Amino acid sequence: MQTFSERVIKIALGIPKGRVTTYGRIARAAGAGPMASQSITNILGKAYMSGIKNIPFHRIVYSDGKVWINDEYKNKRLALYKKEGIKLDKNNKIINFRDVLVEFT
Repeated sequence: MQTFSERVIKIALGIPKGRVTTYGRIARAAGAGPMASQSITNILGKAYMSGIKNIPFHRIVYSDGKVWINDEYKNKRLALYKKEGIKLDKNNKIINFRDVLVEFT
């Protein structure tokens, strides 16, 4: 049986190109409640540090469609969004958020 962390990693790795999902949706799909969404970045960060380098962090966004961009990763992330056809407004929110949002069943 997979742990919560293993399920989170598997779900994150399965987000298709050109699509996004939210921290809360990953937490719920992995079998936890909404408060567990706060642990998603930590779980995926640890997985990355342990060698899982293909985690699509840019495809995991906030529940309102806002993307996380900092100075260190800004150019790389913006290039990834452009390459995948994900359009952002001037406030770093996904313009067509509902169209590119992945819902898990």
